[in-house]
Amino acid sequence: MPTISDVAAKAGVSAATVSRVLRGKPQVAASTRQRVLTAAEELGYSPSRAAQSLALGRSSSIGVVAPLADSPSVAERLGGLTARLGASDYDLTLFGINTSTERVDLLAELADPGRIGAVVLISLRPTPDEVEALAAAGVPTVVIDANVPSLDCVYIDDGEGGRLAARTLLASGHRRIAFVGDVADSEFGFTSSEDRRIAFEDVLATATVQIPDEYLKRRPHGADEAKLATFELLDLAEPPTAIFAASDVQASGVLEAAHERGVDVPGDLSVIGFDDIRSARGMGLTTIRQPLEESGAYGAKLVLEALEHRPIGMSIELPLSLVSRRSTAPPRTTA
Repeated sequence: MPTISDVAAKAGVSAATVSRVLRGKPQVAASTRQRVLTAAEELGYSPSRAAQSLALGRSSSIGVVAPLADSPSVAERLGGLTARLGASDYDLTLFGINTSTERVDLLAELADPGRIGAVVLISLRPTPDEVEALAAAGVPTVVIDANVPSLDCVYIDDGEGGRLAARTLLASGHRRIAFVGDVADSEFGFTSSEDRRIAFEDVLATATVQIPDEYLKRRPHGADEAKLATFELLDLAEPPTAIFAASDVQASGVLEAAHERGVDVPGDLSVIGFDDIRSARGMGLTTIRQPLEESGAYGAKLVLEALEHRPIGMSIELPLSLVSRRSTAPPRTTA
């Protein structure tokens, strides 16, 4: 197959000039433009973004950085992202990180000019210095699951999700309500769990329902940690009648603990999660749905547009909704 270099050689111009002509860019003489188009037609050349970027000395790879890349919510975002990028000419490189040190080192490496064509960060908020370094290297950057005003972003209102969960439980008559979520000082700077908790508590407080300290459980993210936290809640002299978990993964741990203790869900304990991952349906979990795959698809759209030199700063807020299943019901007794 002919390459952009073949066209350049035949037309007697540089590869950069061929790229400008094929992308319809100005500042190319009419005679030169015609010579390039004729050469491309005679060679049967079909331009690709990847070939053009390589000829111009830029990477044709889009780097995707995802902490906890094996988590269901990240996996579903990646599904939407790759489905959309699969139709493009760009390669996709996934960088999974497990520690804050890996995060710092990787973002510094990706800010090296020519190392990567663009970056998509999933559930990872870059620092101002990292934003500046990526911009200085000419690396378009898109953030999924965080709102960073200076970058292209796809995000949700985590606080609204917490408010929706609180209103749902209050409307069902619950007053002894607990929360199971992430530790406040997450290694990767995650804020979604705390944002959901704060808004959740605010709505409860408005209804004169206070969450006692023993009803607040913050643990490292994961089903096993949530399960242990739920055992502690169920062992209280006055256990909660409802639990809001900051994610479906944590909600799965809550449900497992209830099952092992013989606690009826939803008769004795209602459970609400957050995300609506694929397994939530099988668990019968009532949850706050965020469009996970759609967020990945929108992220792909933004990064492809950014690679075509659209001005940065585009933000897309996706809607949340309540999905009612069999894990919630009015309490058998009110308190």
